[in-house]
Amino acid sequence: MVRIRLKRIGARGRPYYRIVIADQRNSAAGRYIEQVGFYDPFPDPPRIDFDEEKMLEWLRKGAQPSDPVERMLKSKGILDKVKVNA
Repeated sequence: MVRIRLKRIGARGRPYYRIVIADQRNSAAGRYIEQVGFYDPFPDPPRIDFDEEKMLEWLRKGAQPSDPVERMLKSKGILDKVKVNA
């Protein structure tokens, strides 16, 4: 199954995440199919940036978001767009 999930990068104590499309069988730090955005939890409010068109394309293809990514997509209103078009 293809998942949309976070890949942790950055220094110790200063995490920074990439939002990636990956096969569920690969490790969290392993290979991914495509990078669609990033998430920086330190600024207030946290910085979330992603390519909306690529995200919608992968969601329509059946990619399942992880729980943290699903919360981000709900906050940006992306999941509503997928459900309306489905």
